[in-house]
Amino acid sequence: MAQLRIGIDLGGTKIAGIALDESGRVLAERRVATPRGDYDASLWAIAALVGALEHAAGGSGTVGIGIPGALVPETGLVKNANSTWLNGQPLGDDLSHVLGRLVRLENDANCLAVSEAVDGAGEGLAVVWAVILGTGVGSGIALAGRALSGRQRIAGEWGHNPLPSPGDDERPGPACYCGRHGCLETWLSGPGLAADHARRTDRAMSGEA
Repeated sequence: MAQLRIGIDLGGTKIAGIALDESGRVLAERRVATPRGDYDASLWAIAALVGALEHAAGGSGTVGIGIPGALVPETGLVKNANSTWLNGQPLGDDLSHVLGRLVRLENDANCLAVSEAVDGAGEGLAVVWAVILGTGVGSGIALAGRALSGRQRIAGEWGHNPLPSPGDDERPGPACYCGRHGCLETWLSGPGLAADHARRTDRAMSGEA
């Protein structure tokens, strides 16, 4: 059987996966909808996706997963995830148990920053800042091609900074799951754009639309 490298992007809307051979050639790609709000279903959706990738690529391999939020080193629990059903859960341990192998997890924006620094738009640059605008808003920093996580594992994050120079009609801003109001994520994420549009027009549209 081929030895694969499997990468999973666990998003708030979709879970995307890719299987690479040892030279980095793409052998299979798949994506499924994220079971929003259901932790156990998310575990099994990832496991099923890994199984589908391995079947399509004709091998098995290591698994790395980019996640919203971060793992607390002392506890192994997820924190700061806009996919709030992941918070407080031992996601790494549970996925390792379900998949029967070691699983490596890293913040998705950190993964993006490292990818761009190694062989993307920031190749060869000493510092790369990468931004994700999706179901949530996040960013990561790569120094010399390695992720800068920071002491609290939130280095580079900006989704929970306040909106700069808000107008009177933008104060205090929409409520955020973090307990504050007016975080950038409540304005710039897909759900944030949809909610702002609905407030201003009384018309419901998806973030994609």
